[in-house]
Amino acid sequence: MNDFGVRDVDVVVIGAGQAGLSSGYHLRRTGFEPDRDFVVLDHAPRPGGAWQFRWPSLTYGKVHGMHALPGMELVSKDADAGRPSAEVIGAYFTAYEERFGLRVHRPVDVSAVREGEAGRLLVETSEGGWRGRAVINATGTWDRPFWPRYPGQETFRGRQLHTAHYQGPAEFAGLRVVVVGGGASGTQHLMEIAEVAADTTWVTRREPVYREGPFGEEQGRAAVALVEERVRRGLPPQSVVSVTGLPLTDAIRTAREDGVLDRQPMFDRITPEGVAWDDGRRVAADVILWATGFRPAVDHLAPLRLREPGGGIRVEDTRAVRDERVHLVGYGPSASTIGANRAGRTAVRDIRRLLAREPAGAAV
Repeated sequence: MNDFGVRDVDVVVIGAGQAGLSSGYHLRRTGFEPDRDFVVLDHAPRPGGAWQFRWPSLTYGKVHGMHALPGMELVSKDADAGRPSAEVIGAYFTAYEERFGLRVHRPVDVSAVREGEAGRLLVETSEGGWRGRAVINATGTWDRPFWPRYPGQETFRGRQLHTAHYQGPAEFAGLRVVVVGGGASGTQHLMEIAEVAADTTWVTRREPVYREGPFGEEQGRAAVALVEERVRRGLPPQSVVSVTGLPLTDAIRTAREDGVLDRQPMFDRITPEGVAWDDGRRVAADVILWATGFRPAVDHLAPLRLREPGGGIRVEDTRAVRDERVHLVGYGPSASTIGANRAGRTAVRDIRRLLAREPAGAAV
């Protein structure tokens, strides 16, 4: 923690992606003033949440399920389908922060949240400490890419990278590429890379599930309910996308017909030259791209001992069951953009009730 001293506010919001900005909006809307009653901290260098780090070839027209933040639509004339999504959404988040005067502090790294004095939570950061009567954790998952471990991984002579570091297909031109992962990112990367690579191989742990037909409100609620049940049991959350299957778009159909999306079972080990299966099959590779998802970025909450034996943080609505002062927005069932909007409202509603019940300085 740096030497800026410790400042007191009612609420500390950690993260300024969709979940954090939604929370800030609802705090302002219900009478909280930035830097006096609440503060929003963000480690990223500029507005845009995780979107600012997305690969340039992910244009806005390829983005699925992006919902506007509460109180301000993303104007269609500013949302050119051919522009990189990082630019479109980054500009939108910038305008949103300015319109609602959220005064986001950045870049600020949060190292720990621990028990403070007089029932407050102490948030230790690179700009000093913040003491809050409540904390909204809206840190998402982008900072915790998941790298599986397989025998022989350290012997591979080629390049390994995670989808978090993917910058587009050009860097794979003329190379033999193994793409690992059956989610939306894995299939998008694979379809782009296949156009320029010498050869591609797609491997997944489970057989991909494709979703045909409309995906309406009823199906969405059912998918969210599955994720929510895991969170209530204190298990690590799955993404909402992982339980909905891959939408069977025209591009997906074409890639399947062309043999690009020809899924192979997960390899058993990695060799210096590529990957291998126990049945004797081998595939030579120059690159292994791990499109294996992300985990919630919640290590800074470790001092509060919120984790359950199952490995996750048990949450009801957005409240951490082990500490009602802590709310997780954009976690588990609220990880989608529309889910983050709703969760921000829910968290602020419950925090207002908590603060009304607990006078400032009271032990919790």
